Amino acid sequence: MKTTNHHSAPKKINTRHLSHRWGVDNILGMLSFGVAVVFLGSCSLLPAKNFEARQNETQAQKTIEPNPAIVPPPIFSSSGDPNFVVKVVQQVGPAVVRIDSSRTITSRVPDEFNSDPFFRRFFGEGTPQTRQRVERGSGSGFIINSSGQIVTNSHVVDGADRVTVTLKDGRTFDGKVLGEDPVTDVATIKINANNLPTLSVGNSDALQPGEAVIAIGNPLGLNNTVTSGIISATGRSSSDIGASDKRVDYIQTDAAINPGNSGGPLLNARGQVIAMNTAIIRGAQGLGFAIPINTVQKIAQELIATGKVDHPYLGVQMVTLTPENKERIKNVAGDRLNLTADDGVLLVEIVPRSPASVAGLRVGDVIKSINNQPVTKIEEVQKLVEKSKIGTKLPIEVERNGQIVKLGVQPAPLPVRREE
Repeated sequence: MKTTNHHSAPKKINTRHLSHRWGVDNILGMLSFGVAVVFLGSCSLLPAKNFEARQNETQAQKTIEPNPAIVPPPIFSSSGDPNFVVKVVQQVGPAVVRIDSSRTITSRVPDEFNSDPFFRRFFGEGTPQTRQRVERGSGSGFIINSSGQIVTNSHVVDGADRVTVTLKDGRTFDGKVLGEDPVTDVATIKINANNLPTLSVGNSDALQPGEAVIAIGNPLGLNNTVTSGIISATGRSSSDIGASDKRVDYIQTDAAINPGNSGGPLLNARGQVIAMNTAIIRGAQGLGFAIPINTVQKIAQELIATGKVDHPYLGVQMVTLTPENKERIKNVAGDRLNLTADDGVLLVEIVPRSPASVAGLRVGDVIKSINNQPVTKIEEVQKLVEKSKIGTKLPIEVERNGQIVKLGVQPAPLPVRREE
């Protein structure tokens, strides 16, 4: 269980059983030349414009002004109170909770300990074979249902033996983890309580950079801490922030987020939760990331209903083919790889016995389209795969040795490997 925000690297795949006329090790070796390789474990979903935004664009096209005025986002137009943060905190603060978790780690005592005569003199032949330690961590969460349903980050409660939820009024409850989804870092908890305060939900697809936001949580163990700032950017892919094993499009904010803020709400000026705070980049200042609330809601509903979330999985590792990357690859591979495509997504590894392997995808293939939609970037592939259905064949068109090959891949549930 992790007690701080984290950014996972792509998982390493065993490639000993792969075969191709150009070895996988040669392709993966190109990483040292600056070619970024990403395992299919993250999804980039750019936020769509809302209906109001489209109307504004249409109206702007009809009315041409010599010096058009810059219209601020609606969030500022509707809030003329300089103390709006105070009102938001008073309104939503009681629905933000502290989450403490603990788990017992059992590890084997080294053989040297058991065989050492010094220790055997004291413990005899009954030297313990295992030893235990307790890991503790804390984070934040917020109430989504008056009957005690709470959402937080998966890494806050991952593997926990015990979860304790503390409300702002001081009441403490034992929490039951209803489900976790490490792929999106969302988890749900249930406490036995009724008539609890809840947060109203905004629309994370309609957010605009520059909007005011407020973060509430328990950073560094300091309960009920409030910070504020703006949305710095939207649509940050998992690979953008170094969390390539996740399938989330993050909201970036300059509101201060620290260890312990994980799982707490990011709110707009109207007090609506628009994201869940989740990540910081070590060494960076003014950079925090949050999971859009539309994603949180979707995952939470599945966790509450079934206790788990299945994500489509192909079993490939890939790199966006750019002119620079192609030149580097040709310099390393020479004539061992007949790479004729100028753009697309190059497959650099196929997981043995995976859906991609079964369907006949090969190292060196360049994906040109998925489900009849052209792709040129890994984020586009990830997005389309995440939208596909497990068990239903997904049409994929690749370029192989200068020829177009059409295949059908049947996605399987993504195997999730938890950290020990």
